[in-house]
Amino acid sequence: MTTVSSDLLTSMNGTSSTSSTSNSSSLNDNSPDAIQKRFLSLLIAQMKNQDPSNPMDNSQMTTQMAQLSTVSGISQLNSTLSTLMGNLNSSQALQSANMIGHSVLAAGNNIQLTSDTTKAADGTETTTQKAVFGVQLDSTASSVTVTVKDSTGAVVRTMDLGTQAAGTLPVIWDGTNDAGGKAADGSYTFTVNAANNGVGVNATALAFGTVASVTTASDGSIKLNVSNIGAIKPTDVVQIL
Repeated sequence: MTTVSSDLLTSMNGTSSTSSTSNSSSLNDNSPDAIQKRFLSLLIAQMKNQDPSNPMDNSQMTTQMAQLSTVSGISQLNSTLSTLMGNLNSSQALQSANMIGHSVLAAGNNIQLTSDTTKAADGTETTTQKAVFGVQLDSTASSVTVTVKDSTGAVVRTMDLGTQAAGTLPVIWDGTNDAGGKAADGSYTFTVNAANNGVGVNATALAFGTVASVTTASDGSIKLNVSNIGAIKPTDVVQIL
């Protein structure tokens, strides 16, 4: 008897070789309808060419029908998953777009110190400086120290934040340096060290920035373009301020 059982899954998946261009194109079509047509063609060919003295029994027929059901099911599942992923990416892009204009904290050690001048009713002007950043602690710490450095690596300000609970802690630096003066506006970096009764605590430096735009890559992934931080994934955002 001529059988095709051993090659049935391969053939239905469109991976068998053929010298015909049209047949090759057909085999590359993995839609459920195409798979069923290939299966029926193979089954009919098998039944036509079977040995009359040793015909195909019911168990062989059942096995091949089960193979068809398995392959068709996998093909339909893949199609469904592709549709779901497309819908998920579209939904994520729309949700991410809502973050444009919002300020966020994400992993990073950059600080932007800026000045803001306000004018009172009597005409008096007041200038204040501010830089926002953050610290994320894996567990409670009895001591948290932040060290701010300038572009040359020189220490500008050391801040003792004292005891802090586990979680995300936004920090505001008023621009005051260790000498009691005011640091110049511009870019700085910082490091953080934390401990709990002498035992080190894992601490992550968080940079502050504003979401300027959202980019969708060719692979469907979403990127947030954040000032002072760069392009990050939406899942990289630790806190929205």
